[in-house]
Amino acid sequence: MNINRRNVLALSAAQLIFPAAGAAAPVRIVAAENMYGDIARQIGGEFVTVSSILNNPNQDPHLFTTSPSVAIGLADADIVIVNGADYDPWMAGLLAAQPSPGRVVITVSDLLGRKPGDNPHLWYDPQAIPRLTARLVQILQQRDPANAAVYQQNAQRLLSSLAPIHARMAALRAKFAGTPVTATEPVFGLMAAALGLDMRNERFQIAVMNGTEPSPADVAAFEDDLTGKHVKILFYNAQVTDDLTANLLAIAHGSGVPVVGVTETEPAGMNYQAWMRYGLNAVEQALTPQ
Repeated sequence: MNINRRNVLALSAAQLIFPAAGAAAPVRIVAAENMYGDIARQIGGEFVTVSSILNNPNQDPHLFTTSPSVAIGLADADIVIVNGADYDPWMAGLLAAQPSPGRVVITVSDLLGRKPGDNPHLWYDPQAIPRLTARLVQILQQRDPANAAVYQQNAQRLLSSLAPIHARMAALRAKFAGTPVTATEPVFGLMAAALGLDMRNERFQIAVMNGTEPSPADVAAFEDDLTGKHVKILFYNAQVTDDLTANLLAIAHGSGVPVVGVTETEPAGMNYQAWMRYGLNAVEQALTPQ
């Protein structure tokens, strides 16, 4: 009995140390932004490892600087997901510095037919995640055909979870289309467009996004929209703090214009679906008379 027990323990220890024969290593995915990493994790499940470069919702993404650890992480990636449209141009240099013949790069802007100069906050486009999902499933099934059915099932579950969000968007559009709104930056612009909201002060927003000073005329027009209550919501980038934004927020609060903070990074403790629901809830609350 003692000999048999020792043999069993030895076999168990060996199984802990050595993987089962033929077991495939997880597919390694690196996402430039954490909302895309979240989607990759939802689709890949236990058969992928995922890391996201931009993942701090309390940090201004525009101030991000690369590091050696980021480059090292990319070196071993099988799949890389980037936003494109000049939102994460630093990824091109990192990928070139870490060449890998078998690596596949998915560029979300390409999936949507977007180019530099378009609004780059593509995760707020309702078509972005479905198209990313379709492309990612295709690549994962090619890389790991043994788990092809799992990837397809996970993708279908993800798309099913988006259906109520898209239905909610349609309902809000039917109720609030044409409502004038404004924003300090075009972060929420693609979602606002999907909801049919009339976005004002876009020249101001583009200047701020590009790190340039808005013209005095554009600043005056923005302030007039707030003081005159010509807009029903002021969207602002909650990850950016500067004097200009603070002044506009103060004017909005003083004029009774509802303020909605939005982010460029998926918040901690939320998945993509919860993040989108949170934003839609904030819009409805701001536009519904109290």
